[in-house]
Amino acid sequence: MTAWASPPSCAALAAQLGGEAHAVIVGSSVSDEAAASLGEYGATKVYRVNGPDGLAQPVVDAAAQIVASGDYGYVLFGGGLLGFEIGAGLAARLGAGVVMEVTAVRVEDGKLVAERPILGDTAISQVHFRSDVGIIIGRLNAFEIKQTGGTATVEDVSVEFSPFSTQATVVTRGEQRGADIDIEGAAILVAGGRGLGNADGFKLCDDLAAAFGSTSAVAATRAVVDAGWFPYAGQIGQTGKTVAPKLYLAAGISGAIQHKVGMQNSENIVAINKDANAPIFEFSDLGIVGDLNKILPKLTEAVKAKKGS
Repeated sequence: MTAWASPPSCAALAAQLGGEAHAVIVGSSVSDEAAASLGEYGATKVYRVNGPDGLAQPVVDAAAQIVASGDYGYVLFGGGLLGFEIGAGLAARLGAGVVMEVTAVRVEDGKLVAERPILGDTAISQVHFRSDVGIIIGRLNAFEIKQTGGTATVEDVSVEFSPFSTQATVVTRGEQRGADIDIEGAAILVAGGRGLGNADGFKLCDDLAAAFGSTSAVAATRAVVDAGWFPYAGQIGQTGKTVAPKLYLAAGISGAIQHKVGMQNSENIVAINKDANAPIFEFSDLGIVGDLNKILPKLTEAVKAKKGS
């Protein structure tokens, strides 16, 4: 099933605007209990639409029909590929104003104002809407999920899907790698960046962390998390987690300011990068200029040998 709803703060925002937060859930055989459970997160009404699971376009069709037939001023979506696709599609369908990568929303003069980091997360843009409907798409995991309690009424809605909306089929689903990773309690962190090349490159980090032992963990930069190479739970930086391990080993990380914010309090910072001018060398205790694909395996073997001696 696919849920269209606002970030968890939407109920509070709606109350400040003098209204309510409603949600749409699209899927096959969605039970009354499942639909009504959205009330625990602030929705007072849930529109249930029988349709294909896990696809963006059927949700666009459903949301467009409901927004057009109701008195809705804003539609909020969570981040992620599905949220971006649905939000952008709905904006095009309705001719609505849209802003993506939002990290905060507030009420000002009876209207919503969205905050969006710009210029590599070094500044914040304040976005106001002039259109009849404003669409806000959050940055992935920027809004914490909170159960606020409450109940929701469930209303079934019949939607005539566009011919192209049902052409795709979800074949299978999978769990995100390392969703339960804990980087904040690790004494040693091996962090990977774009220099690893692809998701498979994290095996080099995994091997080194395993050699260090149980007090170590693998982390990542926002760029590789956004690329789908590593789970958000392991993201370090201004929009991720802040860490202070005894040893922070950065592999293929350039050292942008937003990443520095999340790890600059590490006791010892070791950086490996083929670019001698990478910013991370400016605040590292030890910098190694070279090919991480050659250096990390040798470092792993050296750690294993040391621990075995």
